[in-house]
Amino acid sequence: MKKPTNHLPLVSIITPLYNAENYIIPTVKSIQEQTYTHWEHIIVNDCSTDNSLNIVEELSKKDTRIKVVTLSRNSGAAQSRNKATELATGDYIAFLDADDLWHPEKLEKQLNYMETHNAAVSYTSYTHINEAGKPLGKRIKALPELTYQKQHSNNYVGNLTGIYKASEIGKIIAPNIRKRQDWAVWLEAIKKSNRPAVGLQEDLAYYRIREGSISSNKLNLVTYNFKFYKEYLGYSWIKSAFCLLRFFYEYFFVRTKRIENY
Repeated sequence: MKKPTNHLPLVSIITPLYNAENYIIPTVKSIQEQTYTHWEHIIVNDCSTDNSLNIVEELSKKDTRIKVVTLSRNSGAAQSRNKATELATGDYIAFLDADDLWHPEKLEKQLNYMETHNAAVSYTSYTHINEAGKPLGKRIKALPELTYQKQHSNNYVGNLTGIYKASEIGKIIAPNIRKRQDWAVWLEAIKKSNRPAVGLQEDLAYYRIREGSISSNKLNLVTYNFKFYKEYLGYSWIKSAFCLLRFFYEYFFVRTKRIENY
């Protein structure tokens, strides 16, 4: 016999929203189709100029688990996620951007895995899809175990796959940096948990590759990666440069082993 819903852990799902009218409905649907149903979905509208806000407001009228908040000014993904984190009431916190998708069993399988492995932080393997939602034949495989040191050298957690147990380690507020906020969150989560994150080997999420997105410009990410060490972690210029070199080694020679075509 299943436990009553109110005895199950609540999962707070956080989605920053900015001009995603072409993608947000499938994203919300992938949450509504979860086999684990005890969740709240906090959507933070970052002053969208398209029809995104009207769409999610209509969705929230039909499903009270969906909560929509609008920022007073455009503030970026980090501030949007932080606002949702402040409002979250769940035992667990998860993230899903407004153009990505989840496998229907993601929450159920991931929460069960975390309970079985006594984990406070977890993530999963995921695949890439194109703007139309079609598979691109590329898989990013999760490490079975992710230590603080390993995460420090490179961001191995796909943000759309990660979950942390807020009831144990508390809420984590992302730094207000242009990129790599998610790297900072998962590094801090692993640090606070005092044990490695666990990685499910199943493909339980779908990351949408959009032409011209910030994350698709790898050259610009060099600057962001350096700033992550220098400004966020507060390292000296020399230590930051050393960490960046180690990042490059990890990115080009180690992490590539976790990427496969199918």
